[in-house]
Amino acid sequence: MKSLDLALIGNCAIGALVDPSATVVWCCYPRFDADPVFCSLLKSKDDFGFLSVDLDRFQDCQQHYLENTPVLVTRMTDALGGVIEVTDFAPRFALFGRTFRPAMLIRRVQRVSGNPRIALRVRPAANYGHPRQDVTHSSNHIRYPAATNTLRLTTDASLTAILQEQYFYLQESVTLIFGADESIAESVEELGRRFLENTVGHWRSWVRSLSIPFEWQSAVIRSAITLKLNAFEDTGAIVAAMTTSIPEAEGSQRNWDYRYCWLRDSYFVVNALNRLGATASMERYIAYTLNVVASVGDGQLQPVYGIDGRAELTEDLVTALDGYRGLGPVRVGNQAHQQVQHDVYGAAILAAAHIFFDQRLERRGDISLFHHLETLGDLAIKNFDQPDAGLWELRGAAHIHTFSAVMCWAACDRLARIAKQLALLEREEFWQSHAQNIHQIICERAWNSQRNTFVSTFDGGSLDASLLLLAELGFIAAKDARFVSTVHAIGRDLRRGDLIFRYVVEDDFGVPENAFIVCTFWYVNALAAIGSVEEARRLFEHLLGLRTSLGFFAEHIDPQTGEQWGNFVQTYSMVGLINSAMTLSIRWDQAF
Repeated sequence: MKSLDLALIGNCAIGALVDPSATVVWCCYPRFDADPVFCSLLKSKDDFGFLSVDLDRFQDCQQHYLENTPVLVTRMTDALGGVIEVTDFAPRFALFGRTFRPAMLIRRVQRVSGNPRIALRVRPAANYGHPRQDVTHSSNHIRYPAATNTLRLTTDASLTAILQEQYFYLQESVTLIFGADESIAESVEELGRRFLENTVGHWRSWVRSLSIPFEWQSAVIRSAITLKLNAFEDTGAIVAAMTTSIPEAEGSQRNWDYRYCWLRDSYFVVNALNRLGATASMERYIAYTLNVVASVGDGQLQPVYGIDGRAELTEDLVTALDGYRGLGPVRVGNQAHQQVQHDVYGAAILAAAHIFFDQRLERRGDISLFHHLETLGDLAIKNFDQPDAGLWELRGAAHIHTFSAVMCWAACDRLARIAKQLALLEREEFWQSHAQNIHQIICERAWNSQRNTFVSTFDGGSLDASLLLLAELGFIAAKDARFVSTVHAIGRDLRRGDLIFRYVVEDDFGVPENAFIVCTFWYVNALAAIGSVEEARRLFEHLLGLRTSLGFFAEHIDPQTGEQWGNFVQTYSMVGLINSAMTLSIRWDQAF
């Protein structure tokens, strides 16, 4: 049975998911939101849509990453003592003064010991789940035609063995280079070896530049690499996840396409990248955001955009794919692009604020950019007390959500701070005045005196986990009795075992069945902020134990079984891990 115990490889141009038996089960080509050429993750019948190495008399396999890289090694053993290693990666390294990151997957299969027999199965799909026809080949490559994106496999393995999927004895090694329909002039083996060496060196150099906490270093490094892999470097966009339509719970119908850039999620990613010192990815995302804002003009900002910045993400159903474990539907596009979510104004301004204050960045904010951001502030003032779909993207109801209002307050508050930085006294007073007014109204209408807690909607009575962010956003002090009581109320209402649900009231699809992973990280941080550090550390360690074998999180988790659900790898969840580790870890100067 399929599971989300998968490995992520990539190079910030493409990404792929590999299962524990070294089968590539998901890869969109030639970019994150494109047609999945490997799509067996969303097919109940494994007849095509994958790239695999089958070991005759297979007995066991183990996987690991080369340290501080996204280069995956799968070690497979047969019943006679034969051992092979499959190394998978997407090339990424400096070349001619720029980063070389082709839309290419490289697989190297090496004999370690014994006399292993393998079969190489290469069965790419086209047009969201249809088989490719009329495969052709030449002396050392195979072409897989399609109406768009004809693919080429260049290899030093026997083409006959691949085309007929015959088993053969692996003598030393074979290399497979899968990507665009372009010729490769040099030795396939030499190119694979050189690209591997350069890619490993690149990633290890990048990791050395990170600022990481003393404790939980390996978990933070793996999370940081994951955030980097989920950034589409060409435009700076950061996708919520690599996949579409992995359900949030079995049979829930909550199957969404997450291969796009949510401004809210990406703001939290930017904060994490800043704390890690990964300024280049942060700068590119800020540039992406500013380009999106410029394209909107005076209009309404959407919550989600394509990785190329496009606004139209029409949601359609794909019939050729029956879904993860057959649990459809499979969706392409996301209706959330049409939703009204007022927190986006705060998310965009909070992300852009970095370039006014961070002296490490090449581009610095100026008065012209500030005035451009003020148009978003005007929308925040206009809409902070208006109904919207909220950050949880309710499809059948609209309310005045507290989190949306708080993010509108944050938009005004940060504009006031930016104005002060730019010595624009009049504009500072203007934005500070509006921030104070919004703050007062939120405290009046979102505080439930009977329950002694902030609540999720104005004049409401229920809770949602976004209230855990009030202190982090600077809306209220962590030691304020109102925040402390809100954290305790969430622990009573939304906690199931050691996990936090985003909310527990019925929505368009019923009552949520699984916990939202990042919400538990928010709870961990809130507990630490109010002084419950020991409980926060205990919960954090418990969460780390729920990761997949290679250290990843999806979006949701079953509180009873610990099984992960939802799109994978979930950027939001990995950000939560980084932030909690940095919050809880002892300082380096306390470690020795």
